[in-house]
Formats: sequence, C-alpha cells, structure tokens
Amino acid sequence: MTDFNAIQETLVNLDEARLLQLVNDALDQGTPAGDILNKGLIAGMDIVGEKMENEDMFIPEVLMAAQAMGKGVEILKPLLGEDATSARGCAVIGTVKGDLHDIGKNLVAMMMESAGLTVHNVGVDIAPEEFVKQIKENNANLLCLSALLTTTMPMMKQTIDAVVESGLRDQVKIMVGGAPVTQAFADDIGADAFAPDAGSAAKKAKALGS
Repeated sequence: MTDFNAIQETLVNLDEARLLQLVNDALDQGTPAGDILNKGLIAGMDIVGEKMENEDMFIPEVLMAAQAMGKGVEILKPLLGEDATSARGCAVIGTVKGDLHDIGKNLVAMMMESAGLTVHNVGVDIAPEEFVKQIKENNANLLCLSALLTTTMPMMKQTIDAVVESGLRDQVKIMVGGAPVTQAFADDIGADAFAPDAGSAAKKAKALGS
C-alpha cells in the first residue's frame, strides 16, 4: 500500500533523493502512475503552494520543490496515459510586449506544471498577435499574462482585445499578474482572474483550466 502522505511530506521537505526512491518504490508495488502523480506529487505541490502563500516557504525552496517534482514526473511519464498530464488544461503563459521580466512568470509556469497543467511558456516581450497564434496552435484553454512595469500594463488590455477580435475569447480563460497589477485592474480590462503570487496563480489556473 503506497503511502501518498510520505511522498507529499518528502516533497515539501525538499528531499529529492528520498522522493525519487518513494516514487520508484510505489511503482514497484504496482501503484498506478496516475495515482502517484495526482495523490503524491501534485498533492505535495499543492501544499508547497499554500506554504508559499502563507510565507512559510520562499521562492528558492519552491523552485527546489518544483524541480524535484519534475524529476519524479520524468520517472512516471512513460507509464502515464497521453491524456493524464493534460487532463487539467492547457495554458499559454508569457510576459507582455515591452516587458522583459521573466523570473516571476517562470515560477508561475513551474507551479502550474506542478499542478498538472500542460504549460507553454512563450517567453517575454510577446506581442498580442503572438499570444493569439500560440492559443490557436496549442488549443489552449487558459492564457496567463504577466507585466512587471506600469508602462506595460496597458499591453494586457491590448492582448485581451486581440483575443476577442480573433474569436477565441470564449475558448480561453485569461489570468493576469505581476507586481503592479491589481484585482481592480484585472476587472477593468476584462480578465477572468488575478493572482498576486505564484502559489495562488497555480491554484487559480488549476480551477480555471479544468
């Protein structure tokens, strides 16, 4: 009988070697890879996200947890059904045109992947038409826009307008975030959600993308 709590605790405690051992042990016991992913690794990263929101864990530790989970997922991937990792939704995430900040956006992307979403991180300085193209190419149902400068925040509105004009708005939920972004701004520009940090972004993305 696999102890999923042990997998969760080991991930939260950042013990990568022990985590990978537990994942392999669970497979040896005949535990389905999907159960190990959902009940062990993803559930563990949910705890990490909550701890980050509560400031009980900080970015370097969250990155370590996400990287450890990534190695666990690599072990499971050959045994997962093709739909197992994409069942929770497909997201396109990027920093808007004119803005070159990517650390926060990359952390959000990692946390979203850890929450079980398929994530296409398209980078920084992304024009509205490129976001539209990425939504089409990846059949995404979630678009995440980041801006770290007050001067680039209007580009979020332009990007949403471009999605509307493309006819894709009904297909995608749009979440925005970044240091200067607020819930009021998100409401003003017609976004579906606002997230103040990576932990809450991952949680909201999972809810929006499913």
